[in-house]
Amino acid sequence: VRADRDRYYFGVDALFERHPDIIRMLCAEAPSLLPTLFDGLIWRSRFIEQEGRKAIYFLQHLIVKSDGTFSQAIEWMSAHGNPHLIRHPILSYSIDLVWSHVAIFGFFRRKACLLVTITVYTVSQSILSQGLHQDLPNHTSQRVAVCVCRCFIYLFALPVLLWMHFSLARKDVSKGAYVRIFCAKLPAHIAEGDSTFSVALCCILPLMLVLDPLLHCLLRPEGGDGLLLAERCPASDEVLHQFTF
Repeated sequence: VRADRDRYYFGVDALFERHPDIIRMLCAEAPSLLPTLFDGLIWRSRFIEQEGRKAIYFLQHLIVKSDGTFSQAIEWMSAHGNPHLIRHPILSYSIDLVWSHVAIFGFFRRKACLLVTITVYTVSQSILSQGLHQDLPNHTSQRVAVCVCRCFIYLFALPVLLWMHFSLARKDVSKGAYVRIFCAKLPAHIAEGDSTFSVALCCILPLMLVLDPLLHCLLRPEGGDGLLLAERCPASDEVLHQFTF
């Protein structure tokens, strides 16, 4: 990787252009050479200035490929599972750079969507719904608030969650990444972190939509007491128990 003093790292671009998966190859066949490779991607000055030495990190090929897409180097090193090697300075800096400039925004966007959905769901089902099934006239504002929360869940949160998992599942299928749960072969992202809870929420919310007594009373208001957004009517009697359960 390293040449002479005047032309440092002469073969870096050529190496990664010829072997773009060199890190994956070394992880599988010669992991003892990985520290040598990573050490060669750091240039350190011979001169000490202000109790330190200048250093240049050649990390381009650890982050992006020659075509401009993301490199899988960090993913390969994570799968390699060597806690000592992942702390190498060039790997640590690359991971911090990707996290602080790219990954953090998508991470918090997904987590914020899940957190807001859970919060609205909890508020509408456990707090605002207290005593709501009695359909008293003085509960009109409470019924409106519950209706707004449920509209948010059905029209915004549920489509976002479904689209997110559909995109992740499509990526897993294209990569051939699957995980076996009992007898079923499912996309691998389902078993990662809190994705299992998010998938469970995606299954619960459509069932909640089908059993929602408010929706049944709006579609078939015959026999109701005429209250605004009421949940008690002949059409909802058969689903009210399952919905509250």
